[in-house]
Amino acid sequence: MSLYRRVFGKAGESPAREDHAARGASSVPGAVRQPDPPVQPPAPAPRAPEHPSSAAVAALRAKVQARLLERLAARREQVAPEPEVREVVMEVLGEEGVSPLDQEGLADAITASIVGYGPIQPFLDDPTVTEIMVNGPYQVYIERDGRIEPTSVRFSSAKEVLDLIERIVAPLGRRIDEASPMVDARLPDGSRVNAIIPPVAVTGPTLTIRKFSRQPLTAADLVRLGTMDQRICDFLRAAVLARLNMVVSGGTGSGKTTTLNVLSSFIPRHERIITIEDAAELRLQQEHVVSLEARPPNLEGAGEITIRQLVRNALRMRPDRIVVGEVRTGEALDMLQAMNTGHDGSLTTVHANSPRDLLSRLETMVLMAGMDLPLRAVREQIAAALDLIIHQARLKDGTRRITHITEVQGMEGDVIVLQDIFRLEVKGVGPDGRLVAVHRPTGIVPRFWERLTATGVQLPPGLFDPDEGEAS
Repeated sequence: MSLYRRVFGKAGESPAREDHAARGASSVPGAVRQPDPPVQPPAPAPRAPEHPSSAAVAALRAKVQARLLERLAARREQVAPEPEVREVVMEVLGEEGVSPLDQEGLADAITASIVGYGPIQPFLDDPTVTEIMVNGPYQVYIERDGRIEPTSVRFSSAKEVLDLIERIVAPLGRRIDEASPMVDARLPDGSRVNAIIPPVAVTGPTLTIRKFSRQPLTAADLVRLGTMDQRICDFLRAAVLARLNMVVSGGTGSGKTTTLNVLSSFIPRHERIITIEDAAELRLQQEHVVSLEARPPNLEGAGEITIRQLVRNALRMRPDRIVVGEVRTGEALDMLQAMNTGHDGSLTTVHANSPRDLLSRLETMVLMAGMDLPLRAVREQIAAALDLIIHQARLKDGTRRITHITEVQGMEGDVIVLQDIFRLEVKGVGPDGRLVAVHRPTGIVPRFWERLTATGVQLPPGLFDPDEGEAS
């Protein structure tokens, strides 16, 4: 009997049905009873592939790991390459009597649990999955096409989730334990990872992975997906070439970083660009790019490098452009000062619910820098620094759209004046359940129009005419 049968048992068998016709004939007087046909054993039910987090697979994995440790100890090495791990896995499966039909799937699962990311590895390999959410060992959700859906994937225990988190954060020099139960990290491909463990996470170790697209989306992709239309794409290209200072605002998961990456692609190739991020996600195609990444404190609580420190240092690096992945706290003041002191064309993102809310968020973040500035002075700084706000949202159908492109026109009294140039107009719901929406100009020509025309970009006629046509 194979290991698979010994561990998981045989497929259930239903009792043989009686031949009711033959039984009925035998009850008639004088009738000759026909011999019962030979009873055929029922065909075994198709066996579903066993989930790799079962106890049996865990036992196989333990045997594989023990054998790998023996090999590594003999060679005085610490890490086995993936092909060798798979080779040992296949050896163990063969010795344990696992049938050839089962070997391939089990080998994939066990190899992934040792050198990959265990049960969630298939989701990491699936290009249609954009986010993976592990809520303890027994709940795994994914996001696909902007919508969250449950999966049948399970971990065998909370320890297996903890082991996976350790495997992610250990190579980065990060730690996660009861004293420090939260960590931000990234996978080698750039995917963003957040982990939080008990006692803070009541339901068990929780892992959230925002996947990093292997092929970054281009401006043409955003037009095709409806994030923007072609008119807006041309307008934003001209705005980048005109060296306008721009902020991309929006909620979590609204696609701010993707849009920022596309805006960065419009920067001329000869310019020197300094990118500053918490976790490196931007992938610029220009030649002269210096990427800086913030660093958390080490195990002793020392060595932290903040976004604010990096922004200050970037000013000494002779940048043509400064691109900050996200402004969260006091670095907003340094970013605004950079925009106001000759570093035109800077780009960044901020979490906000609307263009007006963005201004309130920036005011709060500037005050977090510890400078005792009057509110009017802060607003004057913001109004002088920013030219354009690009607000993006994830709509209820899961699509990510630019909803506002708003000009910062200056101050009137104590208020910063904003003027929408383009807005997203939702017209209804299509037969596929998707929102039908168009980007429509408001009819207002921005004050920086002359700067746009000086770039040489061929902007479409009637760009700001609300009756000139629509694009969805």
